[in-house]
Amino acid sequence: MNFNPMTWDAPYLVIVGALFVIVFLRANATYWLGRLINAGAARTRARRMMDSPGYQRAVERLNQWGPPVISVSFLTIGFQTLVNLAAGATKMPLIRYLPAMIVGCVLWAFLYGTVGVAGFEAFSVLWARNPALALVLGVAAVAALVVFIAWRVRQAKRRPPVSAEA
Repeated sequence: MNFNPMTWDAPYLVIVGALFVIVFLRANATYWLGRLINAGAARTRARRMMDSPGYQRAVERLNQWGPPVISVSFLTIGFQTLVNLAAGATKMPLIRYLPAMIVGCVLWAFLYGTVGVAGFEAFSVLWARNPALALVLGVAAVAALVVFIAWRVRQAKRRPPVSAEA
């Protein structure tokens, strides 16, 4: 079976529906993996930190404001996995998680089914016409991503640590 949606010979809405199912299953698997990690941490010294008032307040804030973050995370690359994992690890209630995750899955399926496919097709055409330019653009995109990540890491290191008692 071919899992590349760009080669599927199906109506657009069937492709988007299939992509929705794929991302739905992946997001839920990541959420439940986070729950398992949290359960494993309960048997370690990390439990003291997880029982602290500061951590509990952080969990409450994530549970209160987290759902929009979950939905929007599906418009990113990689970040959505971390958000779903954190939602599971912090035991975000399913009544908050599922609606936000479903909205995100719909956004992801339509985005990947349209812009993602069109972008890949455009890159394929560029590669066929001018592989050197395609390679330069690909390297530039990866370099921009590396610079952005390095910049964010440096910013995070400059911030003062948040006190567990704050």
